[in-house]
Amino acid sequence: MKSRKKTVKPIGLNDITIVDDAKMRKAITAAALGNAMEWFDFGVYGFVAYVLGKVFFPGADPGTQMIAALATFSVPFLIRPLGGLFFGALGDKYGRQKVLAATIVIMSLSTFTIGLIPSYASIGIWAPILLLLAKMAQGFSVGGEYTGASIFVAEYAPDRKRGFLGSWLDFGSIAGFVFGAGVVVLISTTLGEAKFEEWGWRLPFFLALPLGMIGLYLRHALEETPAFQQHVEKLEQGDREGLARGPKVSFKEVATKHWRSLMTCIGVVAVTNVTYYMLLTYMPSYLSHNLHYSENRGVLIIIAIMVGMLFVQPLIGFVSDKIGRKPFIVVGSIGLFILAIPAFMLINSGKIGLIFAGLLMLAVLLNFFIGVMASTLPAMFPTHIRYSALAAAFNVSVLIAGLTPTVVAWLVESTNDLYMPAYYLMVIAVVGLVTGVTMKETANKPLRGAAPAASDLEEAKELLQEHHDNIEQKIEDIDAEIAALEAKRQELAQQHPRID
Repeated sequence: MKSRKKTVKPIGLNDITIVDDAKMRKAITAAALGNAMEWFDFGVYGFVAYVLGKVFFPGADPGTQMIAALATFSVPFLIRPLGGLFFGALGDKYGRQKVLAATIVIMSLSTFTIGLIPSYASIGIWAPILLLLAKMAQGFSVGGEYTGASIFVAEYAPDRKRGFLGSWLDFGSIAGFVFGAGVVVLISTTLGEAKFEEWGWRLPFFLALPLGMIGLYLRHALEETPAFQQHVEKLEQGDREGLARGPKVSFKEVATKHWRSLMTCIGVVAVTNVTYYMLLTYMPSYLSHNLHYSENRGVLIIIAIMVGMLFVQPLIGFVSDKIGRKPFIVVGSIGLFILAIPAFMLINSGKIGLIFAGLLMLAVLLNFFIGVMASTLPAMFPTHIRYSALAAAFNVSVLIAGLTPTVVAWLVESTNDLYMPAYYLMVIAVVGLVTGVTMKETANKPLRGAAPAASDLEEAKELLQEHHDNIEQKIEDIDAEIAALEAKRQELAQQHPRID
């Protein structure tokens, strides 16, 4: 039986996706706002952890109260992989836009609910149980939130601007964190410490509901991404039954066929989020509980650091479109390993200027990671499994990273060594360095399984020419390999008496 020769259609100008600027801006705004919503809660929770410890765990000593409150923050990360698998499968079957609309509803409602939970003094053990349930609902929704938002932006962005546009996603997360911290400072300063601990801590959580409604409105109005639309069109043309069933992708399949991408994803997310949670979730409690700064003073230092990060974030994304994503992962990891201990020496100096300098060092290194993460991760997997695979890989590593505040707080309390956070960062820096050295560069390349994307017609022509030049180079490389193999064959044949 003769096999039919597969006909491949040459790629022409009509195959290049030209991105609509207005749709792209709406997509980035909606995705970044949802991410801001997620990190608004993390910011609020991190900065009121000391109060939550008193409200929900009143019988413990201050150190145990803080660890218990941070543990409640960390436990929902056990649920995130389940949310990632659930929403990832839905995102690959029904589209990114529908799933992102659902996740922001669950996230805003669960955050709002925290503000309604009575204290331990009112309902006893049910208070921490309800807090944990609300955090678990958050964890389930967040499991599909960041990965879906990063995919949404990446699939809308032109190839040459994916780093810059993707950086605005984590700009939203930092802005949400700053807003959450600022709200905590404003309310606690206005009400005073006593009223804030009594009922004022609830107010920041109530803000989640109107923010969520705004995010839902923006996301509901969005169109599906061009890459997913192309994928659906291919299914409609060639596999209508497959379109109805949707992709069936097991984690085992992802791990065997895309294991290299999977490991890269886990490494990038781990080094990014451990550094993130260390600086922005754990450090406020470290400054207040371990270094005995007033809560508001420690919060103001972190807020100032994060405002600076906002300006650096888009710059990192922009430069990564020019020089690539790998250099930032590698240099950031090396810097984290070398500077972790010096940074904590400054933080423990007791002098406000040096404390600020130490935190700033960590913040700049964190920018190296988050500035490229949203553009790096979606490029690792093909369109038909992108959401499922990325959500699984992302949430496996976040499961580890999310324990950072709790584990580090316990290490410091049990060893009385204030440099434990620095040692923790040095270990994760090694993971980041290995990942950065071994990962494939994705800058200025089309997403796997998607057509090249351009900002305008002129750029589309340039991309097409680059694509053709790349094909020519690959053909030349193959021809060179064939010639080398022919020479090797001839050499071996000359050594055999019956082979010409």
